Order: sequence, then structure tokens, then C-alpha cells
Amino acid sequence: MESIQESLPDKNAAAEPLVAGAVRAIPSRQSLPAKGSCWYCEKPLDAVRRFCGKTCASAFDEEAEYTR
Repeated sequence: MESIQESLPDKNAAAEPLVAGAVRAIPSRQSLPAKGSCWYCEKPLDAVRRFCGKTCASAFDEEAEYTR
């Protein structure tokens, strides 16, 4: 019989993403700090939002995919 620690998966092992492109896009956009303007079109925003709308967020993701 193995100990509990031996039966648990390794914390440091990376989990395989379900869909590589979708999984990578979300953290990169979410990790952007709010800067007071839209990250795509530079429209002034409050100190919480990163994009002025869904179109700019989608365009940012599309551009990031092509520049990788």
C-alpha cells in the first residue's frame, strides 16, 4: 500500500491544456494590468477595465495570435 503523498499527483507537473490556443489567450489577456486606456485602441478608460469593448478585446487576441 502506498502513502497518501505517493498517490497524489505532482503539484509541479504542468496540466495539459484542452485547447492550446484558447487556454493561452485567456491568461495573457487577464494578466494585462489596467492602464487607464484600452490596450488595443488607446481609448481612455477607468482604472479597472483593460478594453473598451468586445471588438477591441477580440482584435487584441487575434493580433496576439499572429504575432506569436
